[in-house]
Amino acid sequence: MDIRVVDGAELLVHTAALRSIYADAFRAPPWNEDAEKAVEFAGRLPVNVRRPGFTAALAFTGSRVAGFATAWTTPSPFPTDRCHPQAAAGLGPERAARWLCGSREIDELAVHPAARGTGLGAGLLEAVSAEAPEGRSWLLTSLRSSRALSFYRRQGWTQATHPSPGGRGVVVFLGPRHPARSLAAQPL
Repeated sequence: MDIRVVDGAELLVHTAALRSIYADAFRAPPWNEDAEKAVEFAGRLPVNVRRPGFTAALAFTGSRVAGFATAWTTPSPFPTDRCHPQAAAGLGPERAARWLCGSREIDELAVHPAARGTGLGAGLLEAVSAEAPEGRSWLLTSLRSSRALSFYRRQGWTQATHPSPGGRGVVVFLGPRHPARSLAAQPL
């Protein structure tokens, strides 16, 4: 296993492999994403690599890409696109701005299903969050994926939002070195 931090240009060289890994990683429940979602992901890459603070990591087995992670700096004011409004609702606008703006936002983490359980996901997550400003890194994941929730907890990430137990929304996780970790509300 070889994990390399790469810039946007190098990441884009591997777009076809990333699209394939994305499709394989997110096809199954609870994500249930179809091939069109993988095409949309690949279409966002050229825009995402130009975001301030963009960083990425690729995991290789031999010369083959087996996983990837992408991240960038969350802008201020706090974004209102994608799932950001759910994060702001869960944290409250003031904490979302204070805790997340200027932090390293982990956008995507995907490992080919054949490489799961090998430590690639943990290595990729560490690679894109290690140099986070003042240790401030965060991510969103689906409450529907008990596997993802367990993975992030095992990596030392702190769940900072707690939707209703029957909820189907997203949750915010703060990285292991995020200074606000101890301030995050714990579940009842």
